Amino acid sequence: MNIFETRESNVRSYCRSFPTLFHRAKGSFIYSESGEAYIDFLAGAGALNYGHNNDYIKQKVISYLDADAIAHGLDFHTSAKEQFISKLTETVLTPKNLDYRLQFCGPTGTNAVEAALKLARKVKQRPGIFSFMGAYHGMTLGSLAITGNRDIKAGAFGTSNNVTFMPYPFGFMESFDTVEFIESVLNDVNSGIEKPAAIIFETVQAEGGVVVAPIEWMQRLRNLCDRHDILLICDDIQVGCGRTGPFFSFERANIIPDMVILSKSIGGYGFPMSLLLLKPELDIWKPGEHNGTFRGNQLAFVGGTAALEYREIANLEQEVKLKESFLHNFLVSKIAVISDKIKIRGLGLIWGIDIANFADDELAKKITSRCFELGLIIEKAGRNNTVIKILPPLTIEIPTLEKGCFIIKQAFDECLV
Repeated sequence: MNIFETRESNVRSYCRSFPTLFHRAKGSFIYSESGEAYIDFLAGAGALNYGHNNDYIKQKVISYLDADAIAHGLDFHTSAKEQFISKLTETVLTPKNLDYRLQFCGPTGTNAVEAALKLARKVKQRPGIFSFMGAYHGMTLGSLAITGNRDIKAGAFGTSNNVTFMPYPFGFMESFDTVEFIESVLNDVNSGIEKPAAIIFETVQAEGGVVVAPIEWMQRLRNLCDRHDILLICDDIQVGCGRTGPFFSFERANIIPDMVILSKSIGGYGFPMSLLLLKPELDIWKPGEHNGTFRGNQLAFVGGTAALEYREIANLEQEVKLKESFLHNFLVSKIAVISDKIKIRGLGLIWGIDIANFADDELAKKITSRCFELGLIIEKAGRNNTVIKILPPLTIEIPTLEKGCFIIKQAFDECLV
């Protein structure tokens, strides 16, 4: 047995799907210690939108470190933080007419989710939260409470107090007016469900199986929240930072959430950072009321600023649109035609191949395992892990993207024999 099996906790997960010893990474490739190259369709679960060791971002970080600039600063005013806030304001918020305050939370996305829930309840003086079936929001207790997957909540007893799960427009619910259902629950004095402080949603349920919310549905949800004095929170942790094309995934619906949660790729280089954007009138925190030793990661400020610069230099939004077109066409023409049991969903550079209709419950595992043998890292998602999720770096080159896609096709052809 190796050192990981003897010393690392059973809680480890990704390494079980990709059993090799990795050593280095560059762009859209990860290399094992023995030198084998793997195309990366996982991208740090969305934390590496700009690829591994992006040269532009790396040089900015190296220069910062060489200058002995402050590496840890609690929530001090620092030049790195000032530059990040200024760049985000200049290139993202102001052009999009978004007036948000920035709250820097602990270094993982779930901490910003916790902050959003805590603040929503404080603002509205109501304990309830509406979440959605299929949602994933993190692994701390508050975030687990609003996460749909029962398996990952099994050991955390009593997490779902004051949380009500509403139907998301997916599966048989696609023909059911889910927003009208929420409306009826709120209007029915006998529904047994009290008005919540907030509704939290994902525009694309990534871990939920790459389920894309319709534009009209998001617009109606925003309208419902306005009419009922409910805050709308958008969890953009995995599908923000350009994953769907625009910087924020909700832009396609032309709505403005009351709060937006960012993490994963906001640090630019895989550096941990989480960020809560909130409308100014909601910022009723007392100093230190939600804090943490590692809020405001200085290297993530540097990496995040460089990433915003790189996004402009590389015209990344347009690049994502071009790759989206290629990926959609490939999946429809090469994968969906294999069987009418295969369903394709996605947008931007997040796509899912849903094979839940096959009788073989292990099929997705077989396909992703075969992909790994062929040199592609790709993971499963969705209910019972029956969706193969494509999540490459946004910077991936078309030939590499195409090669990875043909590996998926080969794995399908071999596993469906």
